[in-house]
Amino acid sequence: MEVDAPVEFYRSSERPYGLFSNLARRTIVVRGWTFPTVEHAYQSLKPRDLVTRAWLMAAPSPSILAVAAHVLPSEEADPAMLMGKVSDALLGFHTRPGWSRLRYPWMMECILAKVEQHLDVRQLLLDTNERDIVEAGRIDDDAGRRWGRVNGRGANYLGRMLERARGLAGGVVKMDPDLDGRLEDGRQQLETALRELAGRC
Repeated sequence: MEVDAPVEFYRSSERPYGLFSNLARRTIVVRGWTFPTVEHAYQSLKPRDLVTRAWLMAAPSPSILAVAAHVLPSEEADPAMLMGKVSDALLGFHTRPGWSRLRYPWMMECILAKVEQHLDVRQLLLDTNERDIVEAGRIDDDAGRRWGRVNGRGANYLGRMLERARGLAGGVVKMDPDLDGRLEDGRQQLETALRELAGRC
């Protein structure tokens, strides 16, 4: 039996699958907060302080927001990171503790909000049937290989989360124990972070 080629996306301007990009301009509401894109929603929880959060949210475009937020390091070593140890030293204290775990359930929640709140995105997702969905990244770094695949390598969590959202919207359900584990592992830290942020905003 012939397997259909995966659905690949990267830039939000690409048609039709650019709608799957976190940079696609689709306003979403998550936990009572309104964001112009999934990227804004996702990155809004990364900083530990409100000043840095406000600075990120004021970025003039989703792509600039993404670049600025990626300079804030994760808790994992990333030898390919542009700023390397310098960014860890200068900006590490701005990153919320536990980010490397809570980012997975938070990203999933942001994606689900987009799929649930925008009929065009949901229908496009359902139209992929059972095909794999891959963020075909162009930048070969830790983030590119975590959320997508670059030159055929990477975990593709963004694509896998879109497949999970497709299943929850009534489409094909795929088993993904690794994703399940990451979503569950960070859930408690996510709830703690959201309560803390709600109390300060």
